[in-house]
Amino acid sequence: MAEEAGDESILLEVEGELSAVEKTVEEMRLSALLRGKYDKLNALMTLHAGAGGTEACDWTEMLYRMYILYAEKNGFTITELDRLEGDEAGIKSVSFKIEGDCAYGYLKAEKGVHRLVRISPFDSNARRHTSFASLEVMPEIEDDSEIKVNPEEIRVDTFRASGAGGQHINKTDSAIRITHIPTGIVVACQNERSQTQNREMAMKMLISKLLEKREAERLERDQDIKGEIKKIEWGSQIRSYVFCPYTLVKDHRTGFETGDVGSVMNGNIQGFINDYLKKSH
Repeated sequence: MAEEAGDESILLEVEGELSAVEKTVEEMRLSALLRGKYDKLNALMTLHAGAGGTEACDWTEMLYRMYILYAEKNGFTITELDRLEGDEAGIKSVSFKIEGDCAYGYLKAEKGVHRLVRISPFDSNARRHTSFASLEVMPEIEDDSEIKVNPEEIRVDTFRASGAGGQHINKTDSAIRITHIPTGIVVACQNERSQTQNREMAMKMLISKLLEKREAERLERDQDIKGEIKKIEWGSQIRSYVFCPYTLVKDHRTGFETGDVGSVMNGNIQGFINDYLKKSH
């Protein structure tokens, strides 16, 4: 029609409509993939610094920023639950919740070890360093009928919350740490206003971790475990972020990659997530 009419504007209009249709089809396809039992739920996430000392703690903080920006770009709400600062810089570990439609369904693709290669700003000799951080991702379980926690099997410790929060949070032992004795699982929450709220959130985290453990054991029995978090060191990463001598972010599970590492660190990780969801079904 454009050729017959000699009108390029028709061609541009068709290309625009085709692009919109492709986007809609892609969204419908992803929606169809997110039909898992817990995919619609919020995500509880914990980042841990791995091998690499101060550099790894800085890398953990960089990843935390990446997920904050990802949440903001997608209209999700992010709430910090617990945080342990690094000795010199960065974060040793941080737990946070991302709320939104299918937050867990999307973010489960991020579970695993993330590897950084760059010239370390903490190295006076400007040498290239490799650092690691691991990410746990669990669904926030509201209905705890599936998992029963025996009060006799947990130890609850209170402690003074650290970091920002004003006078109240620094003067009372409102933070909660729960240890599940049979499994050794430890969860903590210090962000909420009261000890009761912190305890409720910590119990949610514990139930989610116990559920994840049960599911992992079931999948392992089926010899079909996916997204397993391995030891946080060389050779176990799901994705590499290379800043030097070239720029590349590559997912080792799917092969998806991009050279725009700056964009990825600014939260543009949907391409990696979408590719993982398509190839893992």
